[in-house]
Amino acid sequence: MSSQAGEKWKGYAVRDIKNWDKFEVIEFHPKQQEDYDIDIKIEFCGVCGSDVHTITGGWGEPLLPLIPGHEIVGHVVRVGPKVTSFKVGDRAGVGAQVCSCFKCAPCKSDSEQYCLNGVSTYNAKYPNGDVAQGGYSTAIRAHERFVFPLPKELPLEEIAPMLCAGLTVYSPLVRNGTGPGKRVGVVGIGGLGHYALQFARALGAEQVVAFSHSSNKKDDALELGATDFVITGGDDFAEPWKGKLDLIICTADVSHGIPLTDLITTLGVHGHFIMVAIPDESLPSLHSAQLLSNGALIGGSHIGSKKEAIAMLELAAKKKVKSYIELLPMKDAGNAVRRVKDNSVRYRHVLKYVPLSSSSPPTDAWCA
Repeated sequence: MSSQAGEKWKGYAVRDIKNWDKFEVIEFHPKQQEDYDIDIKIEFCGVCGSDVHTITGGWGEPLLPLIPGHEIVGHVVRVGPKVTSFKVGDRAGVGAQVCSCFKCAPCKSDSEQYCLNGVSTYNAKYPNGDVAQGGYSTAIRAHERFVFPLPKELPLEEIAPMLCAGLTVYSPLVRNGTGPGKRVGVVGIGGLGHYALQFARALGAEQVVAFSHSSNKKDDALELGATDFVITGGDDFAEPWKGKLDLIICTADVSHGIPLTDLITTLGVHGHFIMVAIPDESLPSLHSAQLLSNGALIGGSHIGSKKEAIAMLELAAKKKVKSYIELLPMKDAGNAVRRVKDNSVRYRHVLKYVPLSSSSPPTDAWCA
């Protein structure tokens, strides 16, 4: 199926990283349409910390103009001739990746998020040079492998932030053995952390310890599933927890606020410290000797696979994992990213798409 000539969609874009909270409506060409592609009319898109890091230039110079957004949900409006798992009218979502090589070892082992030739949902180019634009827009086109079926038990607006934030913590929880008898620590109670607490409990962890720099989120943390709450502000906060945890998921997005060496001591023998946030700055320094007493392992994790996304959503529906969201119209994207930047939202903003003009139907940017 070839791309339709002159096909243009619309979205809210940033043109200058110095004015990263100033969005304007632009027209853009979607990627060339191919046989396995699915087109989704966007209804909601979550606002991720990654969006802010990208549009501010914190992770490097972005491709401008840039339409962010990779927590995308809506309904299918077009499918390619070789698509088998979706039909027009289905609920569907897209996370932080829209393509990969499909041939490498990670792609063939349900780890396609680690493909060295993967294409991110925005601020990226396809091999043919097409620019990938994100979900602060009317529509998204993605390969079937990167489109997720959505359980009817969950509202679309609550699913949206799970497709990046939820999956980003779910994957390392599962891959590091979270389940009955396990003791899990979560550092940071925010957009990522509020899911990490819930999924750790939903997976059956015996103990879930929330680590936070202050007490102002204690009630939330306990409501979200934490069995214990630890304030990391004191010098000796880690002392009662030395050697007691199997896994720590660190969601803190400010490097200087992570008491890394103290947290490492709370792990048992060969316990894992997994970093899922990506602050602009480097992590605190660590001497190799500080890993010897418990043989601790430090690692990272990148989003999650389609297989994990489907399992995560099934678990969320079964265990009633909830997204704590604040809903805004998509035209207020500037306000949303500012609040994410200053950490004043609890815990995720979700943007709702509305027609870009009162005279235009919801499919105003479509050639369908």
